[in-house]
Amino acid sequence: MNDTMLAAVVTPEKTLEVRSLPLPRFGPYEALVEMRFGATCAGTDQRVIDHGHPRPLRYPGILGHESVGRVIAVGEKATSFAVGDLITRVGAPETEEISSIWGGFAQYGVARDWQAMERDGLDEALYKKSRVNKVVPPDIPERVAPMIITWRETLSYARHIGVQKGMRVLIAGSGANALAFTNHCAYAGADVCALGTPAREALFRRGGAREYIDYHADNLSSRLRDAFPNGIDCVIDAIGYPQNANAALPLLNAGAVIGVYGWHARKDYGINPFLAAHSFRVYCDGYDEPETHDEVVRRIREGALDASLYYDMDTPVPLADIAAAYAGLQKRKAVKYLIDLRAE
Repeated sequence: MNDTMLAAVVTPEKTLEVRSLPLPRFGPYEALVEMRFGATCAGTDQRVIDHGHPRPLRYPGILGHESVGRVIAVGEKATSFAVGDLITRVGAPETEEISSIWGGFAQYGVARDWQAMERDGLDEALYKKSRVNKVVPPDIPERVAPMIITWRETLSYARHIGVQKGMRVLIAGSGANALAFTNHCAYAGADVCALGTPAREALFRRGGAREYIDYHADNLSSRLRDAFPNGIDCVIDAIGYPQNANAALPLLNAGAVIGVYGWHARKDYGINPFLAAHSFRVYCDGYDEPETHDEVVRRIREGALDASLYYDMDTPVPLADIAAAYAGLQKRKAVKYLIDLRAE
């Protein structure tokens, strides 16, 4: 193994470059992993590249939060990982020279054994965020595993917002998160309609949407009324455009809930409550990604979650060409891209 690796770095100049960096170091409660595959995130990642993320970030920084890697070395106090294990949400840690913007698009990364740290009584602040480092069962293919991150996040959110069987749910958005919410809500037995770009209609119907509406439709209000003759119980805004939520307000049933998952306009998001005929609630809490890991794995095995709806599993994009993948996302050529991180 060389003492350097390749990683996708977001620069202070708002570009994405593949650079050669030192291999990460790992501590006694950690494991060194060889990264295998990662998935792009059209929303969060592009905001990071554009320096538009709502949280302060340090540049240059290694991008990527949907990557998996196999353990190749284990610290002396780490007991939850073994060599060969495939771990979720791993990435290269930050150094003085470069930050880790989750660090997933690198050839090597570090997983933290939060269970051992908790058992040994360490301060929770040292390991709480590492609860996302979960072992993927060996029967789950490496090329499917990056989708576990998106599926865990959205399933947890759907559960916390209270999606149940029989509810009438509107999903606003036509990206990967919206598709995942469609999958989860339909699986729960909800009646799902999606609001998005027309090019994605067939995909969302395959994902479980009963109806799909063009969000640019001139007759949007009447289309929504036709889709929900008995009103709407839940709106999940997967992208963060308030006009979508406001369009649905007149159809909300009493006690309905609106959840704004997407970040696009969260800073200035505005809902006009007087458009609604009844009182409703706005869900402002988040999700607990690791809590749904086992359920997501079960649904993958069951065939209820299909990674091929999200990206091309047969022809992943090499790490060296990752900038081209993000250019493709901006042109809406794909929902996501699978990135091949394997070291040569």
